[in-house]
Amino acid sequence: MKRISHGVYATAFNVTYLALAVNLMLAVMSLPFLVLLVTTDPSLSWPLLAASAALTGPGIAGAFATFRANAEGDTDVIRAFISGVRRTWKRALVISAVTSAVVTVALVDVFVLVPTGIGVLLVPLLVVVTILTLATAAVTLVAITQAEDTRLPTLARASLFLAVRRWPLTFASFAIVGVQAAVLTAAPAIAIGITTAACLYVVWAGGRYTLQQAPARVAA
Repeated sequence: MKRISHGVYATAFNVTYLALAVNLMLAVMSLPFLVLLVTTDPSLSWPLLAASAALTGPGIAGAFATFRANAEGDTDVIRAFISGVRRTWKRALVISAVTSAVVTVALVDVFVLVPTGIGVLLVPLLVVVTILTLATAAVTLVAITQAEDTRLPTLARASLFLAVRRWPLTFASFAIVGVQAAVLTAAPAIAIGITTAACLYVVWAGGRYTLQQAPARVAA
């Protein structure tokens, strides 16, 4: 029987370490949101969930920066994560805060307008706004780790355009996030400890590929 090479073991160890370390750092960075999500009824605590979701951007950007560093050969996951957060946290916080605010307002309006006559006209528009906001936020969080010197409004505009243009990748990211949300609901420990990094890696890879269609100063 052919022996498994040392390189295979090393790769498996590095991937496992990357996933577990990123999951740990994300859990620490997103602790308020996770605690509220697991211990409260979202239908009652949604204002607090929205407020805590506004703080999750830096952790997600840190994960994306870590994936980029790892792809470039840096295996020090903790250092890469902390360095990524330090470089991007301000812009990431703006992204997550704006996203949380827009999505919260849109979804509240949907629930208010559904029973009304005008809801037939406005609800589809609000759903589209929610989808575009989430798609733009995901790609922009990737972009700030790829083009740190480019202004945030420029990155956001490019991300919106490219997320729509590369809609199959956008919907693939939505699908994997939906699966992650289902796992989080059914088995929070597995979602937080195991699958979060894998989910975000897919989103990062899709966002990075999407950004390859951007001008060089954005996609660098």
